[in-house]
Amino acid sequence: MTIEICAYSLESCINAQAGGAGRIELCGGLGEGGTTPSAGLIEIVRKNIDIQLYVMIRPRGGDFVYDFFEEEIMRKDIDLAKNLGANGVVLGILTPDGNVDVARTKALVEYAAPLKVTFHRAFDLTPDPVKALKDIIATGAERILTSGQKPSAIQATELLGKLSKEADGKIEIMAGGGVNHNNAAELKAAGVHALHLTAKKFRPARQKFFPEGISMAGEIPDEKSVMYSDLGLIEAMVQAVSE
Repeated sequence: MTIEICAYSLESCINAQAGGAGRIELCGGLGEGGTTPSAGLIEIVRKNIDIQLYVMIRPRGGDFVYDFFEEEIMRKDIDLAKNLGANGVVLGILTPDGNVDVARTKALVEYAAPLKVTFHRAFDLTPDPVKALKDIIATGAERILTSGQKPSAIQATELLGKLSKEADGKIEIMAGGGVNHNNAAELKAAGVHALHLTAKKFRPARQKFFPEGISMAGEIPDEKSVMYSDLGLIEAMVQAVSE
């Protein structure tokens, strides 16, 4: 079973590889749930990492309905990912009613070739998961990342199992969202094909002086901490699915 690490730094990518993960989803924009990382980060990660590297293609936080200019940005970022040695990209477009925008997503999947494509957790915002599964298969994407339309994947083992059966070898189902070494075995038993996690921990930041009441971020605890993917947690995860 492939373990994919969602990484926001070179440190996390190095730990992912050392811990036995098979693939990295490289992101920027931690506070926005993952956006396209910088070209500099992609380049330095590719130079230091041998395992598969998939790059998030998401021009901003918020919803997944994009205008013409945002779609053009996505194409340019796909070009960068190709040129910098990525193995694949992670993307997805929805319509205003929450369904998969098959035509526009398919166009990006074809544009990304020969890079493979993971359809990200925009899937979890769709009204009918089985319809969304069929729509994403029609786009040509190779994989869906999903929490089973629940806050945490472990709450959705029934749907994840159903999706894995419905996929019928046409697409991979990768569970993500609250995944860790304690619930990995149960998720594996549900029939998913891969597991996705950040394996997050926080360590003190290097900066020592911080004025009270001022923060540059919303989702991470504060600027006094740095999030990274922990080597021990990654190794525990790999061990959990190998037993």
